[in-house]
Amino acid sequence: MMKVRYLLAVMAVLAPGCWSRAQAVSCADLKQLSKPELVINSASPVEAGTFTPTLEPGTSTRKPISAKVPAFCRVTGVLHPVAASNIGFEVWLPLPNAWNHKFEGVGNGAYAGRISYGPLENAVNLGYAAASTDTGHSGSELNFIVGHPERIDDWGYRAVHVTAQAAKKIIGAYYGAAPQHAYFNGCSTGGSQALSEAQRFPEDYDGILAGDAGNDRVHLNVGFLWGWNAAHPAGQLILSDDNLSLLHQAALKACHAKHDVILDPSSCRFDPGVLLCKPGATTECLTPQQVEAARKIYEGPHNPRTGEQIIAGMTVGSEFIHNGGDYAGWKNFITEPAEPSRLDFWKLWVFENPQWDWHTFDYDRDVTTGDRKMAAVNASNPDLSAFRARGGKLLMYHGWSDPVGPPGDAIHYYSQVEKREGDATAVQSFFRLFMVPGMSHCNGGDGYQVAGGARGVDDPDGVPRWEPPDPEQDMLSALDRWVSEGAAPARIIAFHTTGKSIDRTIPVCPYPQRAVWNGKTSADEAGSYSCKTPPEQEDVRRN
Repeated sequence: MMKVRYLLAVMAVLAPGCWSRAQAVSCADLKQLSKPELVINSASPVEAGTFTPTLEPGTSTRKPISAKVPAFCRVTGVLHPVAASNIGFEVWLPLPNAWNHKFEGVGNGAYAGRISYGPLENAVNLGYAAASTDTGHSGSELNFIVGHPERIDDWGYRAVHVTAQAAKKIIGAYYGAAPQHAYFNGCSTGGSQALSEAQRFPEDYDGILAGDAGNDRVHLNVGFLWGWNAAHPAGQLILSDDNLSLLHQAALKACHAKHDVILDPSSCRFDPGVLLCKPGATTECLTPQQVEAARKIYEGPHNPRTGEQIIAGMTVGSEFIHNGGDYAGWKNFITEPAEPSRLDFWKLWVFENPQWDWHTFDYDRDVTTGDRKMAAVNASNPDLSAFRARGGKLLMYHGWSDPVGPPGDAIHYYSQVEKREGDATAVQSFFRLFMVPGMSHCNGGDGYQVAGGARGVDDPDGVPRWEPPDPEQDMLSALDRWVSEGAAPARIIAFHTTGKSIDRTIPVCPYPQRAVWNGKTSADEAGSYSCKTPPEQEDVRRN
């Protein structure tokens, strides 16, 4: 009899339009939701405290960090949307009395095949039911597609979509109700996943938060080739760390940086030629060859036949970053590698030939081949009409000093959406872009930061607690307010920290607006600025 009642409850949950009639089931009973395409390996309660996940075999190559969590129900499983797919996922479910009645899907980084435990921790501490996927493989090397062509689609778009579908079914069964709102939150590859969801599966999420998106993936990898070749003519590195630091200091001076932060690199015209060595000089200057290399990196790759920009170049101010963590300016992806980054993308994914010689790369023919064969990994379609029509809201943010994904590419995508819509005001009604001064890739850098979710706060007894900051200071909170209350974010407060203390704040305005100082009160306080559209942008919109 108990089994019959359980099955009736699950049938009600899974039946379209019948969520309100469903009865909640226990955490352990969620295993009975399994079917051939949705296999639940475990469903078990987790006690509040410090939690280190026990990994399912083959789901990760990196030991997950311990998490400070409230009590929750942890569901692990595998999805098989097509016969050869093997997509690992986890759903974390706060206890019913702690659930905020919302669902958050969280993104991944790079090409990594692992569950994103940090974002899951953030989400469950804020009361969200949350889900993450390993995108259908384990590890961070690109050879996971060899012999498994279906994994390109899994990684490119399918894993995130089917995980969202499965998570909603599990949420409905556990709580006896569908989430009131569903959000996706990702940065880097997670930002690309976010845009892919808006473009390909607009029904999955009501609100989408896309940070530093590598959404033009083919062209992003073209950019890595271009930058490396510029810095290594004839295969030899000509831009040292000292050269990058010299470039950076000259750029800060030319662009009138404040606190070593260029607030708006797009308004600055910096020519590295100002560092050209005078006759007899050998230090604190650049040779003609080094100047030319820097110019190419700023310019970015162009099609040699048409002159068309393939992807934006690196932004002034991104050359050398003291506090960039894993992304210390141009060093990590351009100057330091022994050969261009992501070569296996071309060897194994595009040309299916491990012996392919990258020296033969053609910036016309081979880019076209990559775009044609790898459409599944791009999320650059400007058609967001279906997402807009169903009331979806999209927040996109990008660090102005990002040395991985060119900031100009985020602006290019926004402009393409605006061009397609034909109405700048209409775009602002559902899509807003925020460019963060001095921020590196997703976080870090010498400038300002924005929060993309919960922030841990220490109680007097030293136990971390989690709380949502003011919507003006946090991207996820702002997105939630936009979706649930209709309050579009007019600005996001970015902050700079020294140690653990916030010592400066500034508003980040929806593009194309910029923060303009009032010239009177402290330039280190967000309240001293207003958001205004530059005159040249006003002229473009009027014409």
